[in-house]
Amino acid sequence: MAQVEAATVQVTNVKLERTATGLDITLETAEGEPLQVDATKFRSEGNSLIADIPNAVLALPQGQEFVADNPTTNVANVRVVQQDGSSIRVSVTGNNALPKTEVTLKTGEVAYSLNPDSDEPDEEIVVTGERANSEYFVPDASSTLKTDVPLRDTPTSIQVVPQKVIEDQGATSVREVVRNTSGVNLSFSGGNRSEQFVIRGFDAENGIFRNGFRDDFLSTRTETELANIDRVEVLKGPASVLFGRADPAGIINFATKKPLREPFYEIAFTAGSFDFYRPTLDFSGSLTENGNLAYRLNAAYENAGSFRDGVKSERFFVAPTLSWQTSDNTKLTFEFSYLNDTRPIDRGLVILSNNKVADIPISTFLGDPDIRADFEETRTELYLDHRFNHNLSLRSLLRYTTAIEIGGGATSQIVGNSEDDRNFPVAEFRGDRLSETFTIQNDLVAKFNTGSLEHTVLFGLEYFTAFNSFRGERRPSGMIDIFNASAFNPSTDAPFELLFLGNIRVNSFGIYLQDQITILDNLKFVIGGRFDTINDKFEDAVEGDFEAKANAFSPRVGIVYQPIEPVSLYASYTRSFTPTFGTDINGELFEPQRGKAFEIGVKTEIIKDRLFSTLAFYNTTLTNVTTEDPANPDFEIQTGEQNSRGIELDIAGDILPGWKIFAGYAYTDAAISKDNVIPVGNRLVNVPEHKFNLWTTYTLQKGSLAGLGFGLGVFYVDKRAGDLDNSFFVDAYTRVDAAIYYEKESFRAALNFKNLFDSEFIEGTRGRRGVEPGAPFTVLGTVSVRF
Repeated sequence: MAQVEAATVQVTNVKLERTATGLDITLETAEGEPLQVDATKFRSEGNSLIADIPNAVLALPQGQEFVADNPTTNVANVRVVQQDGSSIRVSVTGNNALPKTEVTLKTGEVAYSLNPDSDEPDEEIVVTGERANSEYFVPDASSTLKTDVPLRDTPTSIQVVPQKVIEDQGATSVREVVRNTSGVNLSFSGGNRSEQFVIRGFDAENGIFRNGFRDDFLSTRTETELANIDRVEVLKGPASVLFGRADPAGIINFATKKPLREPFYEIAFTAGSFDFYRPTLDFSGSLTENGNLAYRLNAAYENAGSFRDGVKSERFFVAPTLSWQTSDNTKLTFEFSYLNDTRPIDRGLVILSNNKVADIPISTFLGDPDIRADFEETRTELYLDHRFNHNLSLRSLLRYTTAIEIGGGATSQIVGNSEDDRNFPVAEFRGDRLSETFTIQNDLVAKFNTGSLEHTVLFGLEYFTAFNSFRGERRPSGMIDIFNASAFNPSTDAPFELLFLGNIRVNSFGIYLQDQITILDNLKFVIGGRFDTINDKFEDAVEGDFEAKANAFSPRVGIVYQPIEPVSLYASYTRSFTPTFGTDINGELFEPQRGKAFEIGVKTEIIKDRLFSTLAFYNTTLTNVTTEDPANPDFEIQTGEQNSRGIELDIAGDILPGWKIFAGYAYTDAAISKDNVIPVGNRLVNVPEHKFNLWTTYTLQKGSLAGLGFGLGVFYVDKRAGDLDNSFFVDAYTRVDAAIYYEKESFRAALNFKNLFDSEFIEGTRGRRGVEPGAPFTVLGTVSVRF
């Protein structure tokens, strides 16, 4: 024991210094004693660089570990922690990928590079050559999973669309982002206001989240703004074990941009077809000398026309964020955002009696485009992150949101069928809406061992309440000739009649527990469960009152086996629930719909830290679906059932230096499996049987043209049913995109060509009077400068 104690070196101080080439981490020891560093054992895990140093203990004046968050633009944190009684660990974690800058570990007079492929100690380290990591491959989704377990160790399919893909594609809407994920496609756009999506054959109406917290109560009112979104994470399949009320489809989680300690300033301007203009700014940096108080400011203004006649939109968005590192173990983050949006509600085209889309120009607006909907939204969020020690941490959230439509929830649209497939009745709507939500959530993560088993336990509590008041009026405004829509002259003689007046109140509470167990280095097991209680009340002076209640337990089990290091085989069973409004003939409230899914898959790190793939096979069933009561046709019973099964393949990362790829394929067999009215075997709405997406870029690495790049995208969506009766289908389509860009130091210029061959296609449907055409050939040019 005396010999061991004599050989153990005390690390008395840790210094972090930004240099012209990257970061220097200096470990100072008592009386300058040397550390036993073996650089050959330095490694990378996910997006972290790791160095374990034996025979060393931390004796820091500030506590038992050293933590520095966001020291550079691409480094999320630097940590020096005590691993056990006689070794310490240095870890440097990048933002979405391995750190791009040089990271040097200094002990005494010796310096070691932590970056891959550089393991020889020397007095001075200079690293050259291409980066080993990829900006297209993100190895974790901690915002969605609520823990820091890498994706390769999780028994579920999760795809992450990072900021670089969004930038390279010139994406301006969520639908352009999530189309990069297999098994996900647009359902409808809410009349050009927002997007609803189908995942694995089921609507993801209750599946919109932000930083891992529910956001779907506001999502149907306007398009999600991307200015402060860092990446989009898509978890496929039932997810109620972590998120409570959720469809069996899965969830779409938006991870926001965080403050940086290093100064970062970017100004960008995009202009393009149909009078599209969009300036944005992204500023970040420290407000104090020690970097403990940092900020980030994202803002955007958008003024745009459309390929749809008379449709114009305008929006303003600002999102300031403050991060305060109150101590080495505690951080407070305050996020606020304000969005103001105005645009016509555009339902698109119509289906005629021959079950075909009306043969009119896709630009035709069927109503009065001068009647616009005005929307205003605010989000206020406070996050607390606290580490009790390196094995126990807490994350808490307080959030308050509002969404207001005062006199602005207006629209003009077709409201009935046509007797001659030409003239349709049109009505004008107007109304007010106020939505408020309040959320409290606490996640406690503990890491510990029981014998040879390693545990990562997540325990959470969530309380959510929402209030939505609404008033709506309608009046007839005449008939429109869809083949001569420009001649439509709306009538304003009729008075408005009250359509609805009331409110919705939602209260929910959830408690959940999950354990991720490492049995062996190559064998992991996950087990968890969540109990939720929910009460939804719908009160309407016109339509009457409705209520939905749910007391639901949602389990999850999964296993991951890695026969060799780059390959993970996994299997899982998960469940979900969604409350159902209404009662049966006996006045009993309906039970919640229940989803259950079996999934097996293979995750492969094809090229270490650069190219990753996921192959998944799944079978998901939704039960307790309401269908007509055969004995009492005026009532419903919950004997309906829907099933979706399929195969998905996703690939993301770098094939070669400069050559990136983001691709996917999905085969989805989604149909009615039980119903009293709808024929068994009918396809579910807006679900393509085959879907393929490919986006690839190549950037010249050397020579005078280094930084010049090209991108090509191919997106195929098979035909889709427009309703559960399968009375009509919309055709399959292929859309081709291209890009050319030039990046040099802090300057970037890009041209994005969308729908290069000007294909006419239907992007989404919501019944026979809500058929939404996709945009024709569009060009967007973007210039950005960082300083």
